[in-house]
Amino acid sequence: MHSSRIIEMTELFDSTPRPVQGIRTGIGGWTYAPWRGGAFYPQGLVQRRELEYASRQLTAIEINGTYYGTQKPATYAKWRDETPAGFMFSAKAPRRIAESRKLASTRVQVEDFIGGIVELGDRLGPLVWQFDVGRKIDADDFAAFLELLPKQADGRSLRHVLDVRDGDFINASYLALARAHGMATVFTDSTEYPSFADVTADFVYARLMRSRSDVVTGYEAPALAQWAKRAHVWAAGGEPDDLPRIEPKLSTSTTSRDVFIYFISAAKERNPVAAMALHTLL
Repeated sequence: MHSSRIIEMTELFDSTPRPVQGIRTGIGGWTYAPWRGGAFYPQGLVQRRELEYASRQLTAIEINGTYYGTQKPATYAKWRDETPAGFMFSAKAPRRIAESRKLASTRVQVEDFIGGIVELGDRLGPLVWQFDVGRKIDADDFAAFLELLPKQADGRSLRHVLDVRDGDFINASYLALARAHGMATVFTDSTEYPSFADVTADFVYARLMRSRSDVVTGYEAPALAQWAKRAHVWAAGGEPDDLPRIEPKLSTSTTSRDVFIYFISAAKERNPVAAMALHTLL
């Protein structure tokens, strides 16, 4: 490779964004063919360096592969070492756990998953427990399952996020249970899944699922500006007035929060640019 080309490729990895007011913006996964060839990943970038590059354009990535299959601790360590200090992964917990007939009997599986993923070290962010549409949840079994989720592992605090997609289960009792355990509930900007913005933890987790192919930045500028405003409200301890809720708005807190906002699904090819555009607005 010509020396000028080496310099050019090296410069691509020099700019590492930082969270703004504790707000992180990111995408789901980092392996997606339409992102290559200049759409997100530069021309000529080899696939083995895609995580290295993406983690220097974004402040967080939600790992999807953990939902579908087991990863080796060595794989997590590799991902940790490929990303810069300050970057953070969220991770979807294995669906084999969430789909278990009796959630309360999954202690060994939970411990196995967490025992491996802690290899991410200080790159480890929230763990997302997704219960899909069609999964009817027993309240007692679910409550017992939450008792299994550890608050810390390997000397590190753990944060858990609940993504329950059984609309019949989403009520005040569910919110109370999440708050009792200090677990966040996903805000989903979607018409397909329950969408509510009640805050249940000391951090906020939002998955925005309305990006459009015909908009270069996924969301139009006014919509991104509105999300930037909401993110700042969340981060400052408040709750936006213009999002759907299950319960009346709580009194505003002055305690700051971490905020995770991911552009997920929909027009997936636009999501990296959407995340970077929102970061710029922040």
